[in-house]
Amino acid sequence: MTTTTTTTFRVRAIAGIELDRVRTSGRDASGHPVERQTAEGGEQLRCCLRLAEPDEPILLFGYRPPMPASPYRETGAVYTHAEPCPGPGGDGYPAAFRGRQQVLRAYDNRGWIRTARVHDGGDPETAIADLFSDPAIVQLHSRNVAWGCYTFTVERAG
Repeated sequence: MTTTTTTTFRVRAIAGIELDRVRTSGRDASGHPVERQTAEGGEQLRCCLRLAEPDEPILLFGYRPPMPASPYRETGAVYTHAEPCPGPGGDGYPAAFRGRQQVLRAYDNRGWIRTARVHDGGDPETAIADLFSDPAIVQLHSRNVAWGCYTFTVERAG
């Protein structure tokens, strides 16, 4: 599992074991073939939490974030590098997503959405802290505002 850490929360990219499974099998969470592409540049890479550079080999596939089975569990399209990469660099909120509007969906231990909040990316730490002020919330999924695509998971540190 690839993780970055701050004192109050951890940001998780898609786990390396899941990426290895997809790259080896060529199949996504629903059993569909992955799409191999050449990046145009700017695609949000969920393996290393940065934006793709033009001409990088990437994959597009359906991903289902790990969480308990619930009516809110869903599969959506994500981009990753086609080959293994070092994963996220640095601690805290990913620099490539700072300043980008995102939705934080807050889930409890049953995998049910308790609330959601849109933030502008200027101060994501405050939005995260506000959501985690509810002790029933165990994880947040950061998602693209326009498309709803999963970006990364935020968990409490510790």
